[in-house]
Amino acid sequence: MPLFSLLNSKCFWRSSIAFAFSLTILQIANSSSLQTPPSPIQCNQNPYKQLNLILNPSGTVTRPNKPPESPPAPDPPLSIPVLSKDLIINQSKGIWVRIYLPREALDHRSKLPLIVFFHGGGFIFLSAASTIFHNFCFNMANDVTAVIASVEYRLAPEHRLPVAYEDAVEALHWIRTNQEDDWLRNHVDYSNVFLMGSSAGGNIAYNAGVRVAEDNYDQIRGLLLVQPFFGGTNRTGSELRLANNTHLNLCVNDALWELSLPIGVDRDHEYCNPTVGIGPERFEFIIRHGWWVLVTGCGGDPLVDRQVQLVRMMQKEGVRVVGHFTPGDYHGVQDDDPLKAKELYGVIKTFISALHAQYY
Repeated sequence: MPLFSLLNSKCFWRSSIAFAFSLTILQIANSSSLQTPPSPIQCNQNPYKQLNLILNPSGTVTRPNKPPESPPAPDPPLSIPVLSKDLIINQSKGIWVRIYLPREALDHRSKLPLIVFFHGGGFIFLSAASTIFHNFCFNMANDVTAVIASVEYRLAPEHRLPVAYEDAVEALHWIRTNQEDDWLRNHVDYSNVFLMGSSAGGNIAYNAGVRVAEDNYDQIRGLLLVQPFFGGTNRTGSELRLANNTHLNLCVNDALWELSLPIGVDRDHEYCNPTVGIGPERFEFIIRHGWWVLVTGCGGDPLVDRQVQLVRMMQKEGVRVVGHFTPGDYHGVQDDDPLKAKELYGVIKTFISALHAQYY
């Protein structure tokens, strides 16, 4: 049963600005409130074995299996619709960015939106070079017709939060001020910039976004949060309902936060739970800059209740937010299923196009 549905219509917000966008938030079981189980759920499996991680006495981890990676292609055959290349941001920290440029941009004078993308992996795994994210960004650049800047940030537990946020902010300032790269200089519309992330990357996009908003970074138009990875001390209905989910079970979820949060803090820390403590106060920075926020999720994701709650709280506080939630599927579905990824590109393109029409 839909909470509300504004299909092919105009949604008028407090500012009385007409925002044309297909908006659906679906009622997910127990999505209206957080729940605490009568007793703690005990993990009967070793989450580190499931994650294929070896914990070292030094506080680091060994990752035995490195997922496949793909190189950039700055000068591919003419049949390839997207060009890509890597640029170093901070060599000493290992921060770099892979830029994806639709080939059609080379033949047009008009500049394109820029999507700064942060990859998922629970803050622990993967890279901007990982094949799943290379393919995702390649196809997004082509389908959305945007320049994509996919950022490489340092991983936990070797570099616990907020290091990933600090790396993201450094990358954003580098991209903002770069005058040397011809792709960025000639083909990016710097008045039309979006921060995007999937899963842990969605968490990074949000937290880095709030940080640069405090510094009056005025070139960002909005946040695109795809199945953002948030948590809290109390279990939600979807976390309990999907405790043994194949793609992100409760024990693995707990282990990822244990390895990535600063030592000694609980799951209601602002890095993890943006809806408690000073979290809602940080919405003011988003409101002040007039950003729009897109949050996407699905009913088969254990984190969906937290995502729905975030949308509701943002609405209550006056943030211009769109929630797009679908039934079924699972956490990270867009990384595995090209059809689901293509659907997501359509949602993002509609969102960006509607904002562009609103301002121009």
